[in-house]
Amino acid sequence: MFANLNAILLQAQPPSAMPQLLIMVGMVAVMYFFMIRPQSKRAKEQKKFSEGISAGEKIVTTAGIHAVINRVNEDGTLQVEVSRGSFMTIDRSAVSMEMTNAFRKKTEGAAVASK
Repeated sequence: MFANLNAILLQAQPPSAMPQLLIMVGMVAVMYFFMIRPQSKRAKEQKKFSEGISAGEKIVTTAGIHAVINRVNEDGTLQVEVSRGSFMTIDRSAVSMEMTNAFRKKTEGAAVASK
């Protein structure tokens, strides 16, 4: 009886590593499509937005400061007017695309509602 059991155990093959490999590849693919790719897309859109801003536009910074761009400097900074006669110099990357777009939608909606 034990001889048959030993023969069966010797003939049994070790489990395949293929399912584990497929699960790992699947996890990496899911992580790429749900985390890495959207983040790089957002960063690309933010960069395009910050390069496209010009003087006279109303913006909101990442710190929540509402301002109007007075001048675009050559060194990648912006001179913004926070209130009448009060100016600040900020970096282009400090302008928040999401907050600025939300501010624009809010002000456009208020302008349409008042008409």
